[in-house]
Amino acid sequence: MSAASPLAGQVAWITGGGSGIGLAGAVELAKAGCRVVISGRNAAKLDDAVGSAEKAGAPRGAIEREPLDVADLAAVARVGSAIESRHGGVDILVNSAGVNVPKRYWKETDATTFAAIVAINLGGASACTMAVVKGMRARRRGTVINVSSFAGWSVGYLTGPAYTASKAGMIALSHSFNIEECVNGLRATALCPGEVATPILKNRPVEPSAEEKARMLQEDDLGRTIRFIAEMPPHVCINELVVTPVWNRLYVGGDDLKRA
Repeated sequence: MSAASPLAGQVAWITGGGSGIGLAGAVELAKAGCRVVISGRNAAKLDDAVGSAEKAGAPRGAIEREPLDVADLAAVARVGSAIESRHGGVDILVNSAGVNVPKRYWKETDATTFAAIVAINLGGASACTMAVVKGMRARRRGTVINVSSFAGWSVGYLTGPAYTASKAGMIALSHSFNIEECVNGLRATALCPGEVATPILKNRPVEPSAEEKARMLQEDDLGRTIRFIAEMPPHVCINELVVTPVWNRLYVGGDDLKRA
């Protein structure tokens, strides 16, 4: 950690922090000097994540855990309040909790499944933002990073209607935050990655091959991107950031992307 890091001493709360993009972001923000709280539904997974983060270079003790289902609105408010009470506020919120299911298309999904995906991806991001925004506003400092998706930025077939709609909603959420909160010194970024080799790929109808995953964005790429956004000077707002693999299979295709 550099003593000159602009993030030194700041508090970051990361949902979906037990693996994938969220955990990679936690590692990078901890390296930058942040006190990081990771949340996720599986407490044991969070314990393992803390150990993995420290092996990846996060300072020992810099990351702590708060188990949370972001679709549980009362729990979100309770955890947000606990973090603020313990650390004096949240400076950086990374809304990375997200899910999808194999049976995702109109021909096979149902209203209950659709609602559950939206409740986590979009509802969770909204609830966590509401849990910290008053404190950010009072301190006139705060960064919200909403991990949306290329699928929300450029609508396609692969991800299905619920995931696509929820991720597009996260982009709108980010812009509406900036419209209202820019005058209070706050900022939000809609981070829209293309395919990333994370565990969520196991929930695809056909999991991509190891060779295909190797050409995708990697978790560490997104961790560094999250840190880059957070380290921008306070007067800078990256409203939207789209990042994809150079070999963008959403353009060129792949065997597992073929429509039945």
